[in-house]
Amino acid sequence: MFASSLDQDAGWLGELNDAQRGAVLHAPGSPLRIVAGAGSGKTRTLAARVAWLIESGVSAERILLLTFTRRAAAEMLRRASGMTTSRDLRAVWGGTFHSTANRLLRQYGETVGLAPGFTVLDQGDATDLFGIVRTESGLASGKRRFPQKSTLAAIYTRVINAQVPLVVTVEERFPWCRDHVDSIKEIVRRYTERKQETNTVDYDDLLLYLRALLQSPVGATVRSMFDHVLVDEYQDTNAVQVDILEALCGLAGPLTVVGDDAQAIYGFRAASADNLLRFDARFHSVTTVMLEQNYRSTPQILGLANAVMTRSTDTVPKTLWSNRRDAVKPTVHTCTDEATQADVICDLVLERREHGVSLRDQAVLFRTGHHADGLEMELGRRNIPFVKYGGLKFVEAAHVKDLVAMLRILDNPRDELAWHRVLELVPGIGPKTAARVFEAVSRSAEDGATEPLVAFMCGDFMVTSESRPWIGRLGDAFGKALGDGNEPLVPLQIEYVGSVLADLLTERYDNLAVRLGDLDQLHALSAEYTRRSQFIADLTLDPPDSTSQVSDPHLDDDYLVLSTIHSAKGGEWDSVYVMHAADGNLPSDLALGDDGGLEEERRLFYVALTRAKNNLDILYPQRFYFRRFGGDPSHTYAQPTRFLDGLEGLVNKVAATPAVDTDSARTVVVGADPVTDVVSALFE
Repeated sequence: MFASSLDQDAGWLGELNDAQRGAVLHAPGSPLRIVAGAGSGKTRTLAARVAWLIESGVSAERILLLTFTRRAAAEMLRRASGMTTSRDLRAVWGGTFHSTANRLLRQYGETVGLAPGFTVLDQGDATDLFGIVRTESGLASGKRRFPQKSTLAAIYTRVINAQVPLVVTVEERFPWCRDHVDSIKEIVRRYTERKQETNTVDYDDLLLYLRALLQSPVGATVRSMFDHVLVDEYQDTNAVQVDILEALCGLAGPLTVVGDDAQAIYGFRAASADNLLRFDARFHSVTTVMLEQNYRSTPQILGLANAVMTRSTDTVPKTLWSNRRDAVKPTVHTCTDEATQADVICDLVLERREHGVSLRDQAVLFRTGHHADGLEMELGRRNIPFVKYGGLKFVEAAHVKDLVAMLRILDNPRDELAWHRVLELVPGIGPKTAARVFEAVSRSAEDGATEPLVAFMCGDFMVTSESRPWIGRLGDAFGKALGDGNEPLVPLQIEYVGSVLADLLTERYDNLAVRLGDLDQLHALSAEYTRRSQFIADLTLDPPDSTSQVSDPHLDDDYLVLSTIHSAKGGEWDSVYVMHAADGNLPSDLALGDDGGLEEERRLFYVALTRAKNNLDILYPQRFYFRRFGGDPSHTYAQPTRFLDGLEGLVNKVAATPAVDTDSARTVVVGADPVTDVVSALFE
């Protein structure tokens, strides 16, 4: 079978370059590290390896493909399906670390103490739970500044994912909290207890429980499920994820990882480029394949990107190259101020549009979201439609979280956070009443040995006359969504609870069109699912972007892309404009206080450069006003990013000055002052 399949598919193998083919045909059974430079075809290579394994006789269900988004896994499997005649690709375990952990823990979680039907808290819910236990503990009521709930959540997730003790983490990254270490320990203890009481887990728990599962007596059973494990974006893994891979594959097992240390930009999430750099130190008998041929950018863009990374202090040496023809050098624009920078970008965007480059094939990239504020105003003035990435996700919108909370109650009636969110939507019910209702529901369930949902549907609660009808409607909707023993279709469940939510939202908001449109979109998404729990898990672990924001910007079929550099990773455009490339912004002053912060900022700049196919423009304003509005002339001056120092020969340099406003430049005839006489007459 192997020989005949290989002969049949020689076509797609022949389309790979020598390095890609060497990675794809690497003998299974020992660790493989593929260091894939930007634009070097890593997705095609990993997809081809999946296809080759299946064509070699490996059962699809025994392949585990780990990515950092569900969409990335789906894209790889889609590509792999075009390279193999096998129809079993749908059986491949493809997904994120967290979704894979969720799937395995649903099956084996009781082995490590997880009760069936647990709910996964998203990051916002976990932060809110820290806020609840923070308030209840009374530890924040003193006269000294105490960490907010968001800081407590950040400390917790950093400790877990980096596997660095609390004391060290606080000293290195949150030094102002060093006097509160004992209090933080107490809050984490209460936070952990509360999750256990409500049968909930957070993102970090999923990885910890999966690692524990693999180290438990059931670990051998889980390991025996997979013959091959492949990991995308390995430079973005954290310490716990690497532990999981070692537990799955052993130190010399069938593990393939793909990554680029030069694109490791998630250190703030405890991801470490060292996992890729030191891969051959942790695992045994490692084969390394370098992918350096770039299929995206011009040689001039690659020359600048290579030069930026050659100054890195810790990297896998690589030189990106291309067979494309020479083209124009990247251009560095020195702008007088931020308004001039916005003006230059708009001019270039419109000029290239006139030369056939669509708006959606152009992107403006920036270090952080507010850097685009002035540009957004100028784009609006010039009637240039745009979509901005790097902001609120679809499921982070309040009304979407409200509907998901209703589904979470159906799935896990002990979910205290979900109950509070839903009850506080009801007119006349605030936090105290919601807490009282939840306590009554929980107590009735305990006393009557029944489920909290049944207690809610049958309960008579001390609420106002305004609230009582809504409580009844919620109870009826929950009853219909539960069904008569067989779980109704997920879209039908959403219709039952969503109809009540829509009416509750009507009580709160005047303009409902966008909110109800998002609820309709959630209903449409649910059609792919047969189980409510899987739908909730996927929404929580790998949420879609906001469809209302992206689907129809300005009712136009073409639009410019605005994006933070982090959100742009993985994308590519004909023309890229990197704005605010001034020292202090890129690299960000805030990042330079951390060990490795400067190098991560260098990698972030490299990611921005390598998104461009044909045109790359780098802009920075010389003058920054402390207040952009209000007429305050106070300002400071900026220098171009230090990452361009000494690279003048690789770029073209242009100085941009403000355009003359012809209206304000007209000759004005000096006239008499009529106001003084009017005022004087009034005060005679």
